Amino acid sequence: MIRAVLVANRGEIARRVFRACRQLGLRTVAVYSEADQGAPHVRDADEAVAIGGAPARESYLNTDRILAAARQARADAIHPGYGFLSESWRFADAIRQAGLVFVGPTPDAIRKMGDKIEARRLMSAAGVPVLPGSFEPVADVAGAEAAARAVGFPVMLKAAAGGGGIGMARVAGAGDLAAAFATAARRAQAAFGTGELYVERYLERPRHVEVQVFGDASGTVVHLHERECSIQRRHQKLVEESPAPGLPPAVKSGLTAAAVAGARAIGYTNAGTMEFLVDESGGFYFLEMNARLQVEHPVTEEVTGLDLVVAQLRVAGGEPLPWRQDEIPQRRAAIECRVYAEDPSKGFLPSPGTLTKLELPSGEGIRIESGVEAGTTVSVHYDPLLLKLVAHGATRAQALERMDWALATCVIEGLKTTIPFLRRIVASDEFGSGRVHTQLLEQGAFNG
Repeated sequence: MIRAVLVANRGEIARRVFRACRQLGLRTVAVYSEADQGAPHVRDADEAVAIGGAPARESYLNTDRILAAARQARADAIHPGYGFLSESWRFADAIRQAGLVFVGPTPDAIRKMGDKIEARRLMSAAGVPVLPGSFEPVADVAGAEAAARAVGFPVMLKAAAGGGGIGMARVAGAGDLAAAFATAARRAQAAFGTGELYVERYLERPRHVEVQVFGDASGTVVHLHERECSIQRRHQKLVEESPAPGLPPAVKSGLTAAAVAGARAIGYTNAGTMEFLVDESGGFYFLEMNARLQVEHPVTEEVTGLDLVVAQLRVAGGEPLPWRQDEIPQRRAAIECRVYAEDPSKGFLPSPGTLTKLELPSGEGIRIESGVEAGTTVSVHYDPLLLKLVAHGATRAQALERMDWALATCVIEGLKTTIPFLRRIVASDEFGSGRVHTQLLEQGAFNG
């Protein structure tokens, strides 16, 4: 039985998990670095334990210190949130070896999906469509060129151990391959400890559509519908919504069936997300699986009326999934905007500093997930996500109207944020009509 949960994370996601714990009557434990000593998530918890210096490697990426904090606070379970160690199978395994509950999938599932080449092989074997490309690492430029010619340029070089857009490079032709290979391998090595790359066909103007899945220990797997995630910068999402606008029913049916089949094939438990690219003809291809809770899970919660984090905790505690597939509705529309401390006019460079003023919107159809308050210092050491604005309504038009109002009335002073850029996105014809694809930002669609 789980009685106390330590959240090995910070900011808005730590606060979100604490909220679910309180709903279930579970004691909450926060961890914090030197930079986060006075952070809101620290005060939100029943108990807080210091775990090291401001650099993440000394604190939030330090497995030994997190486990020591769990022992000190007598926690039964650890929730990883997202980012940091959330998709480290070694971290999940260390938690289990310590006799604690990891609130997430098995270490084996995390390992399989973390190896992008193995994930491609497994999904292909399960009948899930994958992009044409290599099913083994390409050892050098010559190997990459052979694989690229087999599928046809342009191609993407991708890090075999990658994620989050790191270690990726688009290659238009053979003449660009050597430089792109060197850059992608160097970035992959720095980020993941291995420079192994593979090759995939590059799709022009695809949509990025993902499916929320959930499994339990008995082998039951369900989906909680799809999310549109095409508005991105440098392969990082800015705006997400559900339902995906204008998605043909046959494509949605294919996506959700493929997502469940893929999750079931690896014995997946707890919350996860199958990500796909959808081409202009409606063909779809497996991109990757995020073996954790997603940043954008609130839009799924708003359209289904279900609490994913409560379900995570219950399933981690050994309970069966609380829903059957036919009990999972998609009744409303929801849009999420991620508000970052970044300067869009300078290539989305981080904008660290102190929040001198913070006024957040509230009202019907508005949900805020925030990790900051007035006086918070935004550190250079962590992801600059400040908060998430979520607007929902009976229709997409109503959700869109509410989001436009929420962005207009959100006041953040003391540093640069992405709010002005988000307002242009939400007001654009492309977004309003739902005619979106992953290359809109790089094509300058939302420039002022």
